[in-house]
Amino acid sequence: MTRSLKSKYLLLALGLGAGLALLLGGFAYYEHRIDSADIARLTYATVEQKLEGDLEARGKSVVNVTGALLASALAAHNSAAVASIAGRLLEENDIERVEVTDARGVVLFSASSPQSEPTRNDAALRNAALDPLVITNSIPPGIAAPAQPAGTLKIWVSRAQMQATLARLAAQLELQQTSQLKRMRGMLMRVTLPVVVLVLIGAWFFKRRFSRPISALIRSADRIGEGDYTSPFDVARRDELGELQHALERMRQKLSETTITKNYLDTVLNSLSDAVIVTSPDGIIKSCNEATQGLLGYSEADLVGKSLDSFIDEAHRGAFDLGGAAPEARETVLRTASGQTIPVSMASSSIASLDPQFEGNIYVARNITERKRAERRIRYLARYDTLTKMPNRMQFQHLLQQAISRSRRSQHSLALLYLDLDRFKDVNDTFGHSAGDRTLEILSERLTRVLSKETVIGRLAGDEFAMFVDELPADLDNRPSLGALARTLLDEISRAFYVNEQEVYLTASVGIAICPYDADNTIDLIRNADAAMYHSKQNGGNTWAFYVPHMNAAAVERLMLKSKLRRALERDELVVLYQSKVDLRDGRVVGAEALLRWRLPGHGDISPTQFIPLAEESSLILDIGEWVLDRVCSDYKSWQNTVREPGRIAMNLSLRQLKQSSFLARCRNAFRKHGVSPTSFELEVTETTLMTDPTRTIGLLNELYALGLHLAIDDFGTGYSSLSALQQFPIGTLKIDQSFVRDLAVDSNDAALVRTIIDMGKSLELEVIAEGVETSEQLEFLRKHGCFYAQGRLFGDPMEAERLLAILASQAAGGPYHAALCATPARHVKFHH
Repeated sequence: MTRSLKSKYLLLALGLGAGLALLLGGFAYYEHRIDSADIARLTYATVEQKLEGDLEARGKSVVNVTGALLASALAAHNSAAVASIAGRLLEENDIERVEVTDARGVVLFSASSPQSEPTRNDAALRNAALDPLVITNSIPPGIAAPAQPAGTLKIWVSRAQMQATLARLAAQLELQQTSQLKRMRGMLMRVTLPVVVLVLIGAWFFKRRFSRPISALIRSADRIGEGDYTSPFDVARRDELGELQHALERMRQKLSETTITKNYLDTVLNSLSDAVIVTSPDGIIKSCNEATQGLLGYSEADLVGKSLDSFIDEAHRGAFDLGGAAPEARETVLRTASGQTIPVSMASSSIASLDPQFEGNIYVARNITERKRAERRIRYLARYDTLTKMPNRMQFQHLLQQAISRSRRSQHSLALLYLDLDRFKDVNDTFGHSAGDRTLEILSERLTRVLSKETVIGRLAGDEFAMFVDELPADLDNRPSLGALARTLLDEISRAFYVNEQEVYLTASVGIAICPYDADNTIDLIRNADAAMYHSKQNGGNTWAFYVPHMNAAAVERLMLKSKLRRALERDELVVLYQSKVDLRDGRVVGAEALLRWRLPGHGDISPTQFIPLAEESSLILDIGEWVLDRVCSDYKSWQNTVREPGRIAMNLSLRQLKQSSFLARCRNAFRKHGVSPTSFELEVTETTLMTDPTRTIGLLNELYALGLHLAIDDFGTGYSSLSALQQFPIGTLKIDQSFVRDLAVDSNDAALVRTIIDMGKSLELEVIAEGVETSEQLEFLRKHGCFYAQGRLFGDPMEAERLLAILASQAAGGPYHAALCATPARHVKFHH
């Protein structure tokens, strides 16, 4: 570009030099003309004017004379005379042509001189100045028509002789000028050379002055062509180049406002986390963003020009169609520069354009490695338990079905063992669910270690596990070996678990069902093993049982009870009985414990141990608890109409109720509704409930205590609480569990434990109550060691509200109701039922 510009400036300089040389020559010629111009001009002009005047005068004279001769001929309409008169004019040497017309313009005669035509034609070729002089004159009118001319006479007079004379004169003058030019040539050469040098120097200067801004304009125009509209022009000139700079700057500003630049488009595409690939219609990569390069590990130069198909893993190449638009994402696998395969979700769209160079496809590929990993994780979670890494119920049933099919084909037996931990809920409630999860992890490790590798173990629910042993001989009794296996499992489970640096002992219940004897399909086999397990649990746990058909009846009955329990409140089938609480020092009834019973028509009274666990499996326990509170408050209010101080009534509080956010408000509403004082009631909470969430429980119990309610720990000694743990709760009463009271007269361990609990209660200034007192020996033991309150069948069975009111009324009118029982030595006392 610069070389071309210099050439142009050089040519310009040479042109200017030549122009100056011609200008100087012109000045020289002008100097020569000054000497002879006046003479030549005057001479030539005078001669030309004289010859032109003579020629015109002669022509007019001829026209006037001939016109007079033609007047009479025209008047007589004598065409022959007209032609004769006019024809004689052509005999003159300098008349080239004659034309005669009448008054109407009709040509009567027109002819040219024969000898003048070749001369005229040759002269016309040599010089256009030989055109003849045309003279026109009107022919005088005749006698008949004196008012208008008779016609027109027009002649063409030749200038040939005049021009020949002038030419000779001009030749003479030219000779004089030529001699003068020869004299001036030397001087012209001496002047032109310095002028050309000066012009070249000026051209170099102008080249420097113009080439820089032009180069800057070219660079700026190139940037605009590349889509870069960010750099403004430096407009410093005020000439045409400055106007061009202004025009380009305005164009840059307009384009920056209205056009998406290539850099901007690259910035947008490179900001995307997804790979964007643009290909030609045949799949050749034309461009890509940085995410594509990062995904595949290739540079843009390595990708552009290659087929997109070549980067798809060979195993998936045939299944992926690169042709056509596919807005729905399709999955395929790309192979990177390092050979790694990456699963991607790829969507494509066609680029429609009238210009073929812009046609093609655009592909958007998203790395779905994490999604695939998550899908595998989901598939794993759908089939395996995340805590124990064992098959879950669905996967276990699938594996069991396959094993049953194999056993059927091979004519072997298969045994299913259904295992459930006993009272595992206590571990969760006492130590928290994280401790319970760790216990289950340890249990799964123990089961895996004890059982053979061929045995499939699954976790079917929270603390329910199942395992099956296949390929058992069909013609042998496998029960002894299966019983030994169950015993091994129970022994392994009964070993101490260390949770939160404490020893926890657990037991389990196992049910065993054998295929094909007990069931020949997966569902029935699991159901029957579960029924056998539940039978073991009902027998106290820590044992196993083989399935027998009548076990299903018990399971069905339990399911029916659960269904009927939902309608028990609506049908008013629940009743509250009261077990009196006696002061052992004088036999006075000082209160009672409210006990819930379910009187199901056709079944009699159902023990709470049967239906309360069913209610706790759902939110029904909350409705039942609210109903009990309302009924006890109602009974208490009715007792006050007869007995001023009926004593303190205790009610059991479940964990579900304690967790209920509205429990405190419900208590207030019940007491306000019936107009009874909260100080007349006591809420009994188990150790397990207390230790479930100590922080929240302390807050709630403090609020209940502030309300006026008394609080007691029920079944004390069966949980995992410590003395330090008890001190943080606003507890006023300890109730010794009846399992310790039952054998205290014959079991020294139980006796020692009861004495310890009594002493603990005294040290904490708590009221101690013994539950399940049935004999006078138990009464005397308790009274001897400072436990002065008790309840149990020794003082009568649980009774209805009316019977308790009668006892309280009798006691108010006389003395303590059980005075004789508590005053008489044990060996002389008869049980008072």
